[in-house]
Amino acid sequence: MDLFHQPGINLLPRDGIVNYYGCVLDRCDAWDYFEALMVTVPWRHDELVMFGKPVVTSRKVAWFGDSDFSYTYSGRTKKALPWTRELSALKRLVEERTGATFNSCLLNLYQNGGEGMGWHSDDEKDLVLDACIASMSLGAERRFDFRHKETKETVSILLEHGSLLAMKGETQRYWQHRLPPAKKIAEARINLTFRARVI
Repeated sequence: MDLFHQPGINLLPRDGIVNYYGCVLDRCDAWDYFEALMVTVPWRHDELVMFGKPVVTSRKVAWFGDSDFSYTYSGRTKKALPWTRELSALKRLVEERTGATFNSCLLNLYQNGGEGMGWHSDDEKDLVLDACIASMSLGAERRFDFRHKETKETVSILLEHGSLLAMKGETQRYWQHRLPPAKKIAEARINLTFRARVI
């Protein structure tokens, strides 16, 4: 086991905590969840407001939570859907591994390596300040990058199928993260980000 696979090891050199737990699901279970989420989740293209103009993303998203509360980000207000059986089971697993409690989950579907996400921080006002954000990956393995907002130093890790990564403490204040495009990858990836929102 290398250092990046030990959850007690912080991947960041300063100003935050990122723990990588490696694969928390065996490959068969991970593929079962991947296939179930592909067909049971009502995937929709994300709609954002950027520089005052509406933008529709290539990736698809879905939002689930403990109640049908609304949330706003990038200028759009959306409503959470009730947990499915599969998402409830994954939520319990992630809470057991991280020791954190979550009341919502944003799912992203990247249909191939050409789809990604640019540099950003998960610092919306309706997120509990400095709460853990846990990211589970299903499907294609993809590189995930962190960049310090001031020093610009970077950290990268390959997110495996069935793996779990947790961003904790002041990470969102000082670091951005991204999923860079990888056009040679033809397979889809589902990312589940479990969050604690202020209700």
